[in-house]
Amino acid sequence: MSPITITALIIFAVTYILMLAFQKIRPYVTVGSALVFVALGVIASVNPSLFGEGFFALSSGTYNYSLGAALSEIDWNVIMMIAGTMGTVYLFIESKMPQLMSDILISKMPNMKWVVVALSLFAGIVSAFVDNVATVLMIAPVALAFCKKINISPVPAIICIAVSSNLQGAATLVGDTTSILLAKAANLDFSDFFVHDGHVGMFWVVQAGAIMSALIIVWMFRKDNDKISFEGRTVVEDKFPTYLLVGTVLSLIAVSFIPYKDAAAEGQLWKPDITNGIICIAFFLVGIIRELFIKKNKEIVKNAFKEIDYYTIVLLTGLFVVIGGIKNAGVIDVIGSAIASLGSGSTFMVYTIIVWMSVILSAFIDNIPYTATMLSIVPVIAGDLGIEPTLLYYGLLCGATLGGNLTPIGASANITGIGILRKEGHEVKATTFMKYGIPFTLAAVTTGYILLWLIWN
Repeated sequence: MSPITITALIIFAVTYILMLAFQKIRPYVTVGSALVFVALGVIASVNPSLFGEGFFALSSGTYNYSLGAALSEIDWNVIMMIAGTMGTVYLFIESKMPQLMSDILISKMPNMKWVVVALSLFAGIVSAFVDNVATVLMIAPVALAFCKKINISPVPAIICIAVSSNLQGAATLVGDTTSILLAKAANLDFSDFFVHDGHVGMFWVVQAGAIMSALIIVWMFRKDNDKISFEGRTVVEDKFPTYLLVGTVLSLIAVSFIPYKDAAAEGQLWKPDITNGIICIAFFLVGIIRELFIKKNKEIVKNAFKEIDYYTIVLLTGLFVVIGGIKNAGVIDVIGSAIASLGSGSTFMVYTIIVWMSVILSAFIDNIPYTATMLSIVPVIAGDLGIEPTLLYYGLLCGATLGGNLTPIGASANITGIGILRKEGHEVKATTFMKYGIPFTLAAVTTGYILLWLIWN
């Protein structure tokens, strides 16, 4: 391993340690680390011999990471998709349509057991198209109001809603940031999550996991069979945000049939790399323009821009540059080869390591930086094994997305749900959360792990 590779690996390790130790300033950590890698590139451009021939020499050539190269590593399509989708989701939540949908669902349930199952499945369905945290924020209050009405603890219901929303984030391209990152890395479009190269897509694998985890919920609430009564429904006066969200999804589906330039045949129509991002931003802007100039509601416009997750956007922006830096320094190749060697050259062993390593790590660290890093490593591992990376990509998504349900700090949706309960005076212990999270996660991950191997091995 060359000295520059070791140096980059140390910087990267320090970056992760600081992100774990100081979670509130993680975006600043990644941006600072990105600047360090760019600075190394600037030094290399001023004195090439330092990195090309001297102590910092790379076995594969010189370390060349200019400011332009660093900026080109930032995936603006991903950034735009996150910002646009979050903005539209806020307008959707404010329209109260999700609450109405929940009310209708609850009114048809015979007892508490099936209310929890229904709300969990409903949260999952919504989360396949809406950010996980936003899903919890829109459905948890419905569960709270219902539990207050029949005078029972809301803790189990909110936990089930949180873990279900986290599960379905892997189902579609817009379900979670990890799915958006995977789509870019694996060159996937919206339709590929349903049918990919003639195989069953990730959407159906996740649904199988959802069914198995729903059976776990049914078993855990098997004694809650008291009949319920439910009166009153939320009134929705503005359906336009619902049309915006549906329009976003349908547009993403439509353009998924148009190839990117690299995959298009000669003379075939192709789409720019930022197409999906433009679609998400465009629908959000339509909603903003309507609120501002037609409804004259400046407050909701201001709040919509506030609700965009700038924390994640800045975190990802810095991380894109950092990953580009370690890739340029040869770190990705080293880590990929190390994981491949752990599996002794066996595709099944490597796949198993990636899935369950992702589950364990995602239970304690943010799955966004972890997934972003591993997505660069997977092609190297696949290359060492002599296989296509698809199986490993999906295994990574399965483990990293669902693994967060093991602990209360493993996913933002879980933290949000617990925060809502805390505001209501309910302190949730880690053991209480894990009572529901562990069996739910094991059922969902094991189902996905087996199905993905059978489909893609």
